[in-house]
Amino acid sequence: MGVKYLWDVLEPCKKTFPLDHLQNKRVCVDLSCWMVELHKVNKSYCATKEKVYLRGFFHRLRALIALNCSIILVSDGAIPGIKVPTYRRRLKARFEVADDGVEPGKETSLKRNMGSEFSCIIKEAKVIASTLGILCLDGIEEAEAQCALLNSESLCDACFSSDSDIFLFGAKTVYREICLGEGGYVVCYEMDDIKKKLGLGRNSLIALALLLGSDYSQGVRGLRQVKACEIVRSIGENIILEKVVSEGLAFAEKPRKPKKQVKPSVCNKKGTLPLVVINGKNRDPEGLEQIKQVIDAFMNPKCHQAGSTTVSRALAEFSFQRTKLQEICHQYFEWPPEKTDEYILPKVAERNLRRFAILQSRSTEVEVNLHLDKPQMREKCPVSEIIKTRKVQGRECFEVSWNDLEGLETSIVPADLVERACPEKIIEFKEKMAAKKKKPKPKQKQKNTSSPTKSSSLTELSLELQHLTLNTTSVVTTSTLEKAGQEKEKQENSKKHDYLCLIDSPERENSNNAWSEMDRFSVGPSSCSLYPETEVIDLISPCPETRPPRVSRSYQEKKSHDQQLESVIELSDSETDDEEHCKKARELRMFLQNMRKDIIL
Repeated sequence: MGVKYLWDVLEPCKKTFPLDHLQNKRVCVDLSCWMVELHKVNKSYCATKEKVYLRGFFHRLRALIALNCSIILVSDGAIPGIKVPTYRRRLKARFEVADDGVEPGKETSLKRNMGSEFSCIIKEAKVIASTLGILCLDGIEEAEAQCALLNSESLCDACFSSDSDIFLFGAKTVYREICLGEGGYVVCYEMDDIKKKLGLGRNSLIALALLLGSDYSQGVRGLRQVKACEIVRSIGENIILEKVVSEGLAFAEKPRKPKKQVKPSVCNKKGTLPLVVINGKNRDPEGLEQIKQVIDAFMNPKCHQAGSTTVSRALAEFSFQRTKLQEICHQYFEWPPEKTDEYILPKVAERNLRRFAILQSRSTEVEVNLHLDKPQMREKCPVSEIIKTRKVQGRECFEVSWNDLEGLETSIVPADLVERACPEKIIEFKEKMAAKKKKPKPKQKQKNTSSPTKSSSLTELSLELQHLTLNTTSVVTTSTLEKAGQEKEKQENSKKHDYLCLIDSPERENSNNAWSEMDRFSVGPSSCSLYPETEVIDLISPCPETRPPRVSRSYQEKKSHDQQLESVIELSDSETDDEEHCKKARELRMFLQNMRKDIIL
């Protein structure tokens, strides 16, 4: 929890930065604060069974890894003796701390119950972090105190914690919140801003903790944050703690008419903190001693010193264990290895590129070329080539392929990062794209680059085919004309023969007798006879045409259809050289002629 109402007091100093603000930084994380925050999101049975809080922790780590943000996880150690009453009250002692019968105010630090549910959650988080190459520093007592020590000693750039008392332990920069995804950000508070805007230093904040209440004291009843800040500012940063130690908190009490002498409250109720309030001129030595203990707990917390082996080991870098991470993610989340690689490998590749960009910038500053001739001195660029441009959440990016990263072929990285790390790759990519634009399309290339010999041969072949078709048509037409002439002569000769036979036959005589009978009945010969009686027949002249017999309309339509069919057959006969086909066509024509003769007769 920290100090009551302190975040409200520090609200004017609140700043919001995008996630990129964390790139290339080293941060300490109060692991307990993160896991409490993630576990509060969803406390349902399904969420606990599926370990949703652990997934959120994993995604936070991979987001920071992509930004090349070095992470130091810090976990809580033993419970400070001065905090035990608050701890009993807050967590209900039966879950974490056993009742050992110690009197209030005389508790010593207690070890936590490592078998509790929350302790198991912390263990799971440590296991996942270790597979990613992130070790956890187990604090002696308070995790936020250890984070503040590392930050004050400049061993890290900032601390992640939601406990406001981290400033009282000496922290300089604190990130209270982190949000991932589109438009991700962090909420930041800096001690320099607190001093400038609010006029409150570390000593003043400790005095506020005594007045408002914290994990170590209950504070003064009825005193709110605005009045407490005014009192602290009026006394001053340098002398405020001396005044509190010597006089207690009597200066914070409003003058009242003494109806009763108020004794200093020493709570007999087990598990609660005493009110460290001193009224009037009476100074309770026991109350002053408790105030000194609170101040000492903030000014000199029990922590691993900056130069210790434990801290040095936590600051060391370790590579992530891919196989182990796949096993852990399958155990906790039931993810296949491919899904785990899909989540973590692009982030590791982006981190490597950011580190290469740092080497490039430093080499430029000292005028040293990383790409030297000696193999042992050469630093290889992690990017193999740029494949295409992309836009992710409105940001210009490149899709790139990677060198020497097993399990990952391509991924998307910001364009400005590639420009800082390997600008020569961007130049190569632009030249490649320019060459593609100048180069014609494959289809156009095939049309334009066709060989002249091939086109000439095609034209010659088409001309030969045309000539061949003309010759065949001419031959066919001459043959058909000759056949038509022969058939016409045969028809005329047959007509002449029929006509002569008709003259010599006895039917002619009968017809003459019929003419005489018609004259008797005044019937015209034109309507009953083919030839008039007075007509003179010349045997030498060609035979006159016979009048066509009267036929029905249906017969004429059928005859025209047969003629069309005959023309079709003749055409097909002329256009093919197959003897069998010609034979069948002739037979069909003869059959049609016979049919016509039968119908006429």
